[in-house]
Amino acid sequence: MVIKGIDFSKGSHIMAIVNLTPDSLFAGSRVKNEDVIDVIDKAIRNGAEIIDIGAMSSRPGHEVVSAEEEIRRLAPLKEIVEKFDIPISVDTDKPEVARYALGCGADMINDIWGLMHKGMAEVVAEYDANVCIMHNQNGVEYNNLFEDIDDFFERQLDVALKAGISKSKICLDAGIGFGKTKEQNFEVMNGYEHFAKFGYPLLIGVSRKSMFGGNVEDRLEPTLRATELAVEKGINIIRIHDVAENVMAKEKAVARLHNN
Repeated sequence: MVIKGIDFSKGSHIMAIVNLTPDSLFAGSRVKNEDVIDVIDKAIRNGAEIIDIGAMSSRPGHEVVSAEEEIRRLAPLKEIVEKFDIPISVDTDKPEVARYALGCGADMINDIWGLMHKGMAEVVAEYDANVCIMHNQNGVEYNNLFEDIDDFFERQLDVALKAGISKSKICLDAGIGFGKTKEQNFEVMNGYEHFAKFGYPLLIGVSRKSMFGGNVEDRLEPTLRATELAVEKGINIIRIHDVAENVMAKEKAVARLHNN
């Protein structure tokens, strides 16, 4: 997966979360439209290599909003794409929103329902865009955690390829925090390299998630440890809130690997 000259299939890269929402998990990631250019500029200066823009919260208990509302919140997207020469991902599970985002020039759709919604794969293929297929399900029941996630990826990769999405434009996310208990989240995080067998870049998102316990404001340290672990496991895209701190954690882990 090469986007704007960055090869996301090699090494570990920091993806900065930018939420054009009033209710996302971490208040520090919520950005007003009039501030978004400055926020993205700062994220890039701090070392972000890809930006992930969301217009609907996916936190536990979130309010589902319409495609029209998501699109309204994404009003600055075209300006963002024109101003910054950096890969721009849009976090949505709605085909209508994906069409709008890709029409504005976004490079990737980050789909928390992994192309399960009718028409999403076809929209991504139509625009020859990149996509992150994330594992998700209703409920937390599994016959075998890793085998069931494997089965999901096999099904949804088939959907993607049959729709015409290029293999070189796909990455996978095992969906920590989605359809999993706290224990299952840690099991997946600690065994994340298992999913490298599919041959696609891996994306992980654990930043400030409830699996770490306590208040969301107090979850930076475990997030940084998770980022170091992700680098050690060779995970390619690490989706985070706090760019400068996680870039430092990534560099620390990279240096440790080089010294071993």
